[in-house]
Amino acid sequence: MDETAELVALAAEEPEEDRKLVAQLEAAVKRLQKAVADKEFQLTLSGEHDGQDAIVMIHSGAGGTESQDWAEMLLRMYLRWAERRGFAVSLVEASGGEEAGLKSATIEVAGAYAFGSLRSEVGVHRLVRISPFDQASRRHTSFASVFVFPDIDEEIEVEIDESDLRIDTYRSSGAGGQHVNVTDSAVRITHKPTGLVVSCQNERSQHKNKATAMKILRARLYELEQERQREKLEELHKDKKEIAWGSQIRSYVFHPYRMVKDHRTAHETGNIDAVMDGDLDPFIEAYLLKG
Repeated sequence: MDETAELVALAAEEPEEDRKLVAQLEAAVKRLQKAVADKEFQLTLSGEHDGQDAIVMIHSGAGGTESQDWAEMLLRMYLRWAERRGFAVSLVEASGGEEAGLKSATIEVAGAYAFGSLRSEVGVHRLVRISPFDQASRRHTSFASVFVFPDIDEEIEVEIDESDLRIDTYRSSGAGGQHVNVTDSAVRITHKPTGLVVSCQNERSQHKNKATAMKILRARLYELEQERQREKLEELHKDKKEIAWGSQIRSYVFHPYRMVKDHRTAHETGNIDAVMDGDLDPFIEAYLLKG
């Protein structure tokens, strides 16, 4: 601000035709505006877990193969977003669709304020396009849901009774049934009291997969307990919506026009290709600043 003020005073003393000084002043004002906007955005990331890494879960919904393909498109979108941010991403689990796409996928995103940013993505995402799987080239609407949890610190204690767990092992497979491993190294853990199910198949070691699955289960149980403490668990169950029409937070329309619109903030863009390539920050910022 001081630097910009000095340029303003200097510009007032100089002749109007000094375009170089005016250009410097314009650049300084833009830098100041960006600094203020960045600071304002940082203040929105003040939640208890906003600074932590994130666990992102994607599930296909109504729409069959089309929605499973949409789930895979969303996974790619978040991977590209993380790449833009310089975040580290690891694939925890992916369940391939019968013909194409993904039934579900779980990733870990490690980076500064990963959870604080990605919590804006929780909800149902709606896709409208001419389906590549429809021989008649008809327009289809499909859905996928996104859930995001903070990757809680190891020192946070969440008591888990081993007798409450059912641990199953199975053979790892990639999207579309791609062969990954010939041993039963993948692990699925069911927490019987809550019904929570987590799985991991990204490591060749069954021990490592179990450790990762337990970490995700711990994070989900911690989040569940936080909801209970805030006396919102009952409301959370009431507000859970079907992954289908009428419950979406954001629409991605490829046909008959091209637009991405967030129904919570009304922020929209016609550059859908950029969004699918990971340009999500304008939507994330609009959501956080509104909140």
